[in-house]
Amino acid sequence: MSDLSQITLYSGGHRGAEAEFGKLAERFGINEVNFSFEGHIGERTTGITVLSDEELKKGDVSMDIVSQRLGRNFSKIEKIRKVIQSIFHMVNKGYQVFVVGWILPDNTVKGGTGWGVELARLFNRPVFVYEQDRKAWFSWINNSWQEVVPTISHKTFAGTGTRNLTEDAGKALEELFTRSFQ
Repeated sequence: MSDLSQITLYSGGHRGAEAEFGKLAERFGINEVNFSFEGHIGERTTGITVLSDEELKKGDVSMDIVSQRLGRNFSKIEKIRKVIQSIFHMVNKGYQVFVVGWILPDNTVKGGTGWGVELARLFNRPVFVYEQDRKAWFSWINNSWQEVVPTISHKTFAGTGTRNLTEDAGKALEELFTRSFQ
């Protein structure tokens, strides 16, 4: 992709992986949209789009479904609900989905980040997870996680993940952007 100004990262601007996605987008001259909601304070201030209650509701889903799909229960239901709703907007806008976190034995991804992965799988989007313990990228191919070396190859992509970004994961994100845009 030669005109980087035509590429857009959709994220949430949270501390950790999302902030790192944003810093790299800024460095490479890529548009950055960070979905937020009233009362949320993210680390990134570039491209903030504050979702109204009506817009958040477009991403609403029963927390029972989220809990069942991810195989766990969430405390602080109302706060996580808004995070889940904003993740819908990221995945809905970004064709490719890039995530940093941990793949669990049941093939879900740890935490609220896992909902972005589940949505990508449900929407049949290319999804890539940098697995921090294994220090490698994986993609959901033929109903299993397979190790890959991804590139950002579409004009829209979502970037999300853990707040607890490791140094290796930060390097993996930088390598992803360099491989994709230089």
